Amino acid sequence: MKTIPTDKRKKLYILAAAVFMLLSAVLNLCMGASGLTLRELWEALTGGPSGTVAGRILWYVRFPRTFACLLAGSALAVSGAVIQKVLANQLASPSIIGVNAGAGLAVTACCAMGIYHAWAIAGFSFAGAMIATFMVVIAGRKSGASRTTVILGGVAVSACLNAMTEAIKTLVPNAATASQDFRVGGFSSVDQARLLPASVLIIGGILVVLTLANDLDVLSLGDDTAGALGLKVSLFRNCMLTLAALLAGSSVSFAGILGFVGLIVPHISRSIVGNDCSELIPFSIFFGAGFVSVCDLISRLIFSPYELPTGILMSFLGGPFFIWLLLNKKEHSK
Repeated sequence: MKTIPTDKRKKLYILAAAVFMLLSAVLNLCMGASGLTLRELWEALTGGPSGTVAGRILWYVRFPRTFACLLAGSALAVSGAVIQKVLANQLASPSIIGVNAGAGLAVTACCAMGIYHAWAIAGFSFAGAMIATFMVVIAGRKSGASRTTVILGGVAVSACLNAMTEAIKTLVPNAATASQDFRVGGFSSVDQARLLPASVLIIGGILVVLTLANDLDVLSLGDDTAGALGLKVSLFRNCMLTLAALLAGSSVSFAGILGFVGLIVPHISRSIVGNDCSELIPFSIFFGAGFVSVCDLISRLIFSPYELPTGILMSFLGGPFFIWLLLNKKEHSK
């Protein structure tokens, strides 16, 4: 039997991930409290939002929600893959090193000040995520910390930022109500106005990461080797961390805190297509988008007619996965 070359096989895996994303999107559009057949879906697509009840459900509810799932999944997956590459630590992710907590604090502060404009919330989320990221990185460098200690530093930073968030919510009760969706994480209140600024930032950020995929592989060779090959290591690392914060913060601005997506998806992607960013990043985009879309679908259907916030389901999945990673890492280090 003729074997498929490795490069061709990886391209097939990426194609399969893209198909998985498309199928999950179609299921999200069709399934819910009011199910739609494929024929009804097509009629709603061609008839526009004002044609039928199915058309209004599709265009005003399910389209924004499904698009939000795809955006958030791809953004968090790519953010996690970039952070793991830059920090050379496979246990790193936006939720673990404080990126999500920083974005959540910024959104809560934004609500406390009565600022609800979509572009302002997206900007605050990005700023909070970026500040949290560089707090962890700078603290790790100043202390000469190991890679594992950087993760522990991220946990400490997350705890501090979460405490500040709770303090704001206690002092400004209105902020607690306004930011509740962000803290739990989910897509039930997503609308087109909130998606527009985030989609611009996320799509732009992902395109930039894709163009710099080869440089990310060079960086993973080590600072000395990368510098010898002409890469400005410090500048490039800071740029990539900024992009990771931009992607994660933009996701938080409309989806809230979805934990562990940036940890689970890059690990699964790496086990399938390897460490080469030219395959890892595209696969993570498609698989992350499909993964979040499927999780959102399950959260809507599992206790129907009640809806479980997607962030809760993510935590149920991510907690055991993180423990497994820790145990697996310990076994390999023996």
